[in-house]
Amino acid sequence: MGRQFRWLWSAYAVSAFGTWLAFDAFALIAILALDAGPAEVSALAAAGLAVGAVVAVPLGPWVEFRRKRPVMIAMDLVRFTALMSVPAAYLLGVLSFAQLLVVAVVAGAADIAFTAASGACLKALVRPEDLLTASGRFEATAWTATALGPPLGTAAIGLVGPVASVAANALSFLLSAAGIQAIGGREPHPTRTTAPRAGDVLEGWRHILAGPALRPLFFNTVLVSSLIMAASPLLAVLMLGELGFTPWQYGLAFGLPCIGGLIGSRLARPLLERYGRRRVLLVAGTARACWSLGLAFAGPGPAGLLLVVVVELGLITCMGVFNPVFAAYRLEQLPPDRVARTLTAWSITSKITVAGTTALWGVLAALTGPRIAIALAGALLLATPLLLPRLERQPIA
Repeated sequence: MGRQFRWLWSAYAVSAFGTWLAFDAFALIAILALDAGPAEVSALAAAGLAVGAVVAVPLGPWVEFRRKRPVMIAMDLVRFTALMSVPAAYLLGVLSFAQLLVVAVVAGAADIAFTAASGACLKALVRPEDLLTASGRFEATAWTATALGPPLGTAAIGLVGPVASVAANALSFLLSAAGIQAIGGREPHPTRTTAPRAGDVLEGWRHILAGPALRPLFFNTVLVSSLIMAASPLLAVLMLGELGFTPWQYGLAFGLPCIGGLIGSRLARPLLERYGRRRVLLVAGTARACWSLGLAFAGPGPAGLLLVVVVELGLITCMGVFNPVFAAYRLEQLPPDRVARTLTAWSITSKITVAGTTALWGVLAALTGPRIAIALAGALLLATPLLLPRLERQPIA
């Protein structure tokens, strides 16, 4: 798909690896270095997402009408600077829970702006018929990074200290910025056909809610993400606390199953060609909701670790099939002058929903225990396929 796509892909790969190297790093730092409990860990995850999303609301129109690559480079540099402040403060002995919150907010807002710009950049660099292939390569790369990153990151935490993976993540954004700069070529400056309006910030949501196919996929993906992510910090507390697993075992439990993401992303195109997009989205979207409840039954020792690995393997394989098909379809449905605003609206809604659900589940875990809260999230996930487009009512291909 050309040299420019390869540079974009390389930049994504290095930042994805850095991000997953720092998998749950803030939660682990809060638990291991700041003695935080379940409610505080959930509040950290929720506040960073929610406030970062609110800060990002006006960024959609701002990104839409600017060249995308300079925006992506700027957001990478913002994330590098914010994240590097954490190991610096730790080495100076002044790291606090408040600083982790501020860094989470800044990184969250920059992440939303980067994602919106990168989606528009990908659509501009790749032909429409190649979008699924490109999305599949990004998906496979993401799961490769997810497989390798958490075990290495948690091992580094055990050997070097709790902020080692955060420093590596920061450096990955610096390398990502260099890769995007290397894309080269001349990117045209977007032109507006209408005068700026206050309602521009809402245009992304209008486009999503007006689409008979995008709308149900929007509600489904947002809810699925929020329930999965709400249980994540609680599972960390359960495994590292009550069940007595070490950080490297915790990382292994999430890294090893990511081979399922590689398998799923490779199966996406053959399944699409054989069964069609509508059926793949419906079946894979339903299947990915059926696994998380099993995490509530994890116990100590090898058997408990194996259970987590098997559940995560099933979940991630289904996601590996669903995600690239969904991502390619979503980009196909977006007009070039609305890509950034729509992706920003999607990300903001997802992050705010994840934040609210994570905070709520943190309170629930404080009242009932992490295991019961994880079980409730898994049970509610079983109902999310009802929000997928029905083949006979909402055709999407």
